[in-house]
Amino acid sequence: MTDTAQGNGSKRARPSVAYVRPKQTPAIVRIADKTADWVISIGGLFVILAVFGIMVFLIQAVVPLFTGGDLRGTRSYTLADTVTPLVAVRIDDTNTMALELFADGKMAILHLPTGQHIDGAPLDLGGKTVTAFADTINGDHLAIGFADGTVRFGEVSISGIVIPASEAPAGLTRLSETSFTDGVSVFDAVGPNQYRRLSVSVRFGEAQAIAEGGKAIRQIDYRVSGTSERPTRGFVTVDDAGTLRYTRAETRMNLLTRRETTTVESSTLPGTGDATTVADILLTGQGDQVYVAHKSGFVYRYDTRNPQAAAVVESRDLTVGDAELTRIGFLIGEQAIVVGGSDGSVNVFSRVQTPGARTSDGYSMVLMHPLDKQPAAITGLAVSARNKMFLTSDATGAIWVRHSTSAQVLMKLKAEKAGAQFETMAVSPRVDGVLAVAADRGAQFWRFDIPHPETTFGTIFGKVWYEGFPQPEYSWQSSSGNDDFEPKLSLIPLIFGTIKATIYSLLFAVPIALMAAIFTSEFVHPRVRSVVKPAMEMMASLPSVVLGFIAALVLAPVVESFIAAVVLGFVAIPMALFVGAFLWQLLPEDAAIRFGGLPKLGLIFVVLGLGVLLAIWLAPGFERVFFAGDFQGWVNGTVGGGTAFLTLLLMPLAYVAVSMTAARTVGPALRERIRALPRTQGGVLDGLRWLAVLALSIVLALVVASLLTGGGFDPRGGVFDTYVQRNTLVVGFAMGFAVIPIIYTIAEDAMTAVQEHLRAASLACGATRWQTATRVILPTAMSGIFAAVMVGMGRAVGETMIVVMAAGNTPVLDWNLFNGLRALSANIAVELPEAVADSTLYRMLFLAALTLFVMTFVLNTVAEIIRQRFRKRAVQL
Repeated sequence: MTDTAQGNGSKRARPSVAYVRPKQTPAIVRIADKTADWVISIGGLFVILAVFGIMVFLIQAVVPLFTGGDLRGTRSYTLADTVTPLVAVRIDDTNTMALELFADGKMAILHLPTGQHIDGAPLDLGGKTVTAFADTINGDHLAIGFADGTVRFGEVSISGIVIPASEAPAGLTRLSETSFTDGVSVFDAVGPNQYRRLSVSVRFGEAQAIAEGGKAIRQIDYRVSGTSERPTRGFVTVDDAGTLRYTRAETRMNLLTRRETTTVESSTLPGTGDATTVADILLTGQGDQVYVAHKSGFVYRYDTRNPQAAAVVESRDLTVGDAELTRIGFLIGEQAIVVGGSDGSVNVFSRVQTPGARTSDGYSMVLMHPLDKQPAAITGLAVSARNKMFLTSDATGAIWVRHSTSAQVLMKLKAEKAGAQFETMAVSPRVDGVLAVAADRGAQFWRFDIPHPETTFGTIFGKVWYEGFPQPEYSWQSSSGNDDFEPKLSLIPLIFGTIKATIYSLLFAVPIALMAAIFTSEFVHPRVRSVVKPAMEMMASLPSVVLGFIAALVLAPVVESFIAAVVLGFVAIPMALFVGAFLWQLLPEDAAIRFGGLPKLGLIFVVLGLGVLLAIWLAPGFERVFFAGDFQGWVNGTVGGGTAFLTLLLMPLAYVAVSMTAARTVGPALRERIRALPRTQGGVLDGLRWLAVLALSIVLALVVASLLTGGGFDPRGGVFDTYVQRNTLVVGFAMGFAVIPIIYTIAEDAMTAVQEHLRAASLACGATRWQTATRVILPTAMSGIFAAVMVGMGRAVGETMIVVMAAGNTPVLDWNLFNGLRALSANIAVELPEAVADSTLYRMLFLAALTLFVMTFVLNTVAEIIRQRFRKRAVQL
């Protein structure tokens, strides 16, 4: 290019100089770009490390559940020689002292840390010969039977209190650097100028004559129940003559005069053989069951609810083959019985109510847990008064620490002296120590730590046969008001509840969210979209605790009161929209275009309101026709049949089948006919076509439903069953409102981001907006839509407060839409405040968190893989 200059009558061309912009990026931009790159990279790395750190933290909190126990130490003693049999051994809860009670009434105290003896005060048993002994599971109450047919009952306790040093008696004898004794009690220094005093208290009542003719008591069992004001003492005895006698003494105290009145009721039970064949007898704490175990292995169960009419209701051999029964005893709770045999077998039985039981009370003894066999005959049994742990010793001197629920051997202890056979064992109250005494007065004490005996992969993720259950089941019940409770720690009901809540909420949320996204992306004016989209996104800001509060206190009672209208609404509202859409086609084209913006959106909401009102108005008649006038009675199976409701369920499938058949037969010709008609006439014909398809669908659904119900199928009992107020349907509604904005926003953005030339090309080829949306936009945006659904699923899986407040928190395994559930997140929120740090429940809640973490991680990983495949297909378009 040149510029022309005129001067002195001549023209001179001169070149023009164009401005050239420097192509070098400014230093500040390069620095900012590099800084942003580093910040983003480091931030992403820290996110990965944070997620990894959370996983590591959860794993280290969970690992102790599966590590078993540790042996903390062992000590051997040589006890003082005595010719009198040892009746009982007790250990205090600090593993400081052990109490030995002998048959002649003497008592000895052993200081466990040092092995020194402390003479206890002797008891006056009147010089009688002890022939039988029994105690309660917690060891507080004793019963002793004598050779003259009398019985004495007593109480024994080892109590500890902290006292100032000034209250300690003078002249204490040193046992160790921190322990002292006054010959009766033990004083342990526990702090500056403080002692813990451990004292033994043993008290026996007067002898009571039981056996007729002064025959010796050979077997006895004793239980104490009731309250301190109204204690009930029950005991059962077998004497030399083989007489089985049950006695029950109930004491009542007058709260005004403090006088006690005791009523004694005694009865003789039908005998089952010679006294020499009886290995042991057991009595339940309620006094309603008596078990007589014979050495042959047969156990006879008596129903003693009415002692005067007591009878054997069941007899069963609880051993295998020719093995003899050597030991039998209750576990805590007295529902499970441990049976040891001469072949080293150890099995746990329980009295279970079973269908078809051939007993008069409907119960039978079943084998719950066949446990590992020991190498020799079982000679000793000691049960924990704290949990379902127990110990069994055999003829080789081996002691195995076991747990009933988990059916595992927690620890194997071995006597230091080869061939030692322990006659008596005692478990410490905290189940962290055991003292075993042999016939030669050699004793051994083990200290161990088994913090989580209940947990194995089988008890957490498998079926377990719990006490009182008719069969193995998945169950979660971590605590109870009774100390005899057997913890049930299966995570399967919680995982199932999480999946159930997620599926039902997504079934409600996904169709609404995706249809709304399609509508605002493809069918409304941009001005309408600019109003609707922010309004939908504002729903995501609603706190879940508010949604849960509304669902529990407002929505749940409303749904219960108008359940028929709610069920009808799933039909009436879509039908109202369909009818409104066909009526819209009857408008002239210019009117449809003129009112196609906000007025059309407003009319849609009006139609929705009319659908709701129609459902409420038709609900009474709908309930009479489909549910025999009582919806809750119908789902319970007490009224009505299943044909009408099954027809309603089959309607969508029937409609799809009829629509596809019509589309492939008369569909093409009918579409050409509709296109050839003016808009109003074409709309009328299209509406008649829809009504015909709907009528044929109803007929088809009714025929199929009649055939199914005629064949015995009933829709009740599965997805539709017993109704409770706080149920999965309410959770689906409430959680749907939390999930819909997330799915809608992401899916709508994905569809809006589809290249405009694809949309324009489809419309230019003559496709309708609906055809363009379903056949072009949706496949192209499928990766984003799938990501939207997966993000919504992640929100539903991790939702806590809505599930806590609206689901009823029942850990059940059923798909019933009208029943509650308990999800993993809700369980953590509910039980963590009450879980003791480092307890089994505490670590189980961390395992629930880890399970939720793994579920989310796996779902997101699979979702990302699928999303990438959708994305590759979209790129090929």
